[in-house]
Amino acid sequence: MMRQHACDTADLEPGEAMRLELETADGAPLPVALVRDEDGEFHAISDICSHGQVSLSDGEVEGRTIECWLHGSTFDLRTGKPLSLPATQPVPVYPVTVDGERVLVDVDTTADVVS
Repeated sequence: MMRQHACDTADLEPGEAMRLELETADGAPLPVALVRDEDGEFHAISDICSHGQVSLSDGEVEGRTIECWLHGSTFDLRTGKPLSLPATQPVPVYPVTVDGERVLVDVDTTADVVS
């Protein structure tokens, strides 16, 4: 498990998202949306919408979901499952650890997504 420093806790307010480019174990860049939900919990999901191939980090965060700005699909930040059409495929979700003020993401491990 390779956790990477994504940001500091102060870098994201509740209800905000940011686009990051983290590196996989084989050195490939991976676009990740780091999201702080309205309760202050951090989540990391693929930044690419499974329907429209656009950046999810530009979408609106509501509760524990993020809405794709292009066509309005909403994704659960905990599971990556789409909660509304037109998206039908989940997006990968990555484990997040908060270590003091540091937010760490492991992009080499994906959470199990329940269909």
